Amino acid sequence: MNMEVLALLIFAHAMADYPLQGDFLARAKNHTAPICGVPWYHALAAHCTIHAGFVGIITGSLALGIAEFFIHAATDYAKCSGRISYNTDQAIHVGCKICWAVLVVA
Repeated sequence: MNMEVLALLIFAHAMADYPLQGDFLARAKNHTAPICGVPWYHALAAHCTIHAGFVGIITGSLALGIAEFFIHAATDYAKCSGRISYNTDQAIHVGCKICWAVLVVA
């Protein structure tokens, strides 16, 4: 596993899920309590694109960036649906970063 890549991915995740997400995206991406006039899927896609961009840049892999986009979207959708907890959501996100770091070495 590439520990430098993993450290950068974890840092980028913290940036993208907290300060770069902000209150607006955190609320707007929730399909169960949408903000009037804001399509939730636009907000979710924007949030996931931020994550995917970081993964693609850090790993140098468009494929891993695309995988991050879809897995992050499915995970956040499940969290907003109440099917998984916040802690499970974060565990899946970090688990993906571990997978990406392993795949970069391969």
